[in-house]
Amino acid sequence: MEYNFAPIFQASATAIYFALAATAVFGVFQVILLARKISEKRMSAAATDQFREQVQAMILKQDWQGIAQLCDSPDYWSRAVPQMVLIAIEQIDRPPAKLRQILAGRFERDVMADLEYGSSWINTIVKSAPMLGLLGTVSGMIQAFAKIADTQKTGGDPSALAGEISFALFTTALGLAVAIPLVVAGAFLHIRMGKLQDHVQSELSWFLDELDAVRSQ
Repeated sequence: MEYNFAPIFQASATAIYFALAATAVFGVFQVILLARKISEKRMSAAATDQFREQVQAMILKQDWQGIAQLCDSPDYWSRAVPQMVLIAIEQIDRPPAKLRQILAGRFERDVMADLEYGSSWINTIVKSAPMLGLLGTVSGMIQAFAKIADTQKTGGDPSALAGEISFALFTTALGLAVAIPLVVAGAFLHIRMGKLQDHVQSELSWFLDELDAVRSQ
């Protein structure tokens, strides 16, 4: 008894195209979302200098409430550095070493964890798109070999194999076309995440040094 799997493979072609399209759309969405999150967390050089001047003046006066209000203002509440400074003010009575440890942990949990989550989705899509393309390749080759068998039995036209072979190669190319731009975008965003981390660590180091200097007087 012979089974005819042709309708299943024909339906799988549509499903694979749909899956590749959905993967591409979701990948672009994740790239845009992650880029926006990074932009929201970073501060420009001018904004950083202005924030430093305001905070430094309040540190000298030991105006901790003023610093907290500044960090919680609309201009700064979504930025990573003011968020960490606000946490430091809330833990102002902690020893310096403990305060640095708390800030490092909160930065990883509150800021970097969310960005890493978005980055992991991009990496998953980068790996999935070529696999979907490969699935289309396997499906197309199975259909091609099935037609070869039918051609040998019935003496049909071998040129009918062109459609299946074309589908097999096209899905591979489509999967790579989805994955390659996302690889580049993911690498670019990863670099921006690294710069954000360096920026926050630099600013927090400055703030804690200023804080230690005032508290030791």
